[in-house]
Order: sequence, then structure tokens, then C-alpha cells
Amino acid sequence: MAMREMANVGFYPQECNEVERFIEYFNEILDKNIDQANKDRLFKLKPKAVIVPHAGWPYSGFSANFVYRMCKNFSKKRVIVIGPSHKVAFSGASVLLEEGYQTPCKTLQVDKQYSQTLIDKFGFAYLPQAHQEHSTEVQMPFVAHYIKEPLVVEVVYSECDAMKLHEMINYAINDDNLVVISTDLSHYYNKAVAMQLDYNCLEAVYDLDITKLAKCEACGKIGLEAIIRSADELGLSSLVVDYRTSSDATNDETNVVGYMSAIFI
Repeated sequence: MAMREMANVGFYPQECNEVERFIEYFNEILDKNIDQANKDRLFKLKPKAVIVPHAGWPYSGFSANFVYRMCKNFSKKRVIVIGPSHKVAFSGASVLLEEGYQTPCKTLQVDKQYSQTLIDKFGFAYLPQAHQEHSTEVQMPFVAHYIKEPLVVEVVYSECDAMKLHEMINYAINDDNLVVISTDLSHYYNKAVAMQLDYNCLEAVYDLDITKLAKCEACGKIGLEAIIRSADELGLSSLVVDYRTSSDATNDETNVVGYMSAIFI
């Protein structure tokens, strides 16, 4: 089987038992800090798309896990994970055409046929070098844990037109897939400045207003614009689920990265 092997171990644990331990820990924290009424309400929602961070799990894993837990009752099988390229610059977007996607606990099946459809329909490509990307890879152990026997599609974009990505998301959501948008927020400001900058990103998502992205700093800003356009056009509602910075894990408020998780229903 042609395999997309793990390339970014360290962002998440290499061993399955450690992945499960992390997720159990995230859920213990969540269960201790949310009342039963809100828990019942939130975990009955069925997101059509989500925004998740992609830093190392000790820093942003709680935020990501919160959203993936909300997707546990996802009734469809195809999960389309979209993230920015950090290592390779190229024009447009690349869609993975391997057969399997390795995670610590199991190998996920890649939906090659659907991936090829996205390539053909939207003028994307398959650039193998683009798929050593952590922004998408760190999502896959969560997908493996929470979604039963998923088919996965990995889309990595670089210098891509947000409108083209938006058109693809419209197509994907209409097919009743789960669309995952991966992004971190501001990088390496002190916490006070970071929170001011990140508020613009949160407000853009909350209000479905791309004009508010003008003052948002995010490595996945193209993906944010694309999903906001799609949500607004398709009549979806947004809910910002969690926001934090790396200082919550490190206690260092002088040099932080911001993380958001959100859903669209």
C-alpha cells in the first residue's frame, strides 16, 4: 500500500497508548470545567466544518480535542483536512493521492477517488513534497480516535486563491463531508498583544465577516477566509469553542502563539 507515513512525530506522541493518554487527559480537563447542561448541549451538535489549531499537542491539543469530541457522532465517513504549507512554497493546493495515512493507532484510508475529483474539478495538483506538512498531520490521530472508519482527504495549500479554496469547500460541504480547517493564530508576541490581534480572528469567525480578517494574523488565514465565505454563503452558523495561547501550557507570557477552535453548523 502506498503510504503517507508519519513525518512530524513530536508534535504528537509516536505511540498509540500515549496518544490515548493525551486524549483522556484533555477530556478529563474538559469534563471538570464544563457543567452537564452545556456538555449535553454542545456534544449533541453536528458540525459540518471545524477550525482547529496545529501546534504541538501539549500547547494546542486541548483546543483541537474539544472540537473533535464534538464530531464524535459524525455520521458520514469522509473527513477533508485542509491546512497551510509551512515547508514548501508552491502555487495553489495539493491533494494527497496515497492509499493510506499512517497514525500511531491505525492507518487511515485515503479516498483517492474523491481526491482526484478535487484535483480535476478545481485545478489542484498532487505534489508529494507538500505532504510532509504538520498542519494537517497533527489532526489525523484525532480523526482516527473520534471518527469510525473514516475516509480521509488531505489538502495542503500554499500561494492559493481563497476564492478557489472557498469553491472547493462549498462543493465538499454539499457532499455532506466534514471539513477541517487547520490554522494557528498570532505568533511570538507578548500575551496582551497576541490577544488583541487574535480577537480580530475570533470576531471574523463569530460574525462571518472576512473584512475583520484584515487585522488577523494567522498562518492559515487563506483557509479562514475560505470557510467564512462558505459558511456565510451556505447559511451556516459559527460557534467559537475555545481560545487560548501557548502561555497556558508554558506560563511564559512574553512570547506566545494563539490557538482557536470553532465549529460551523
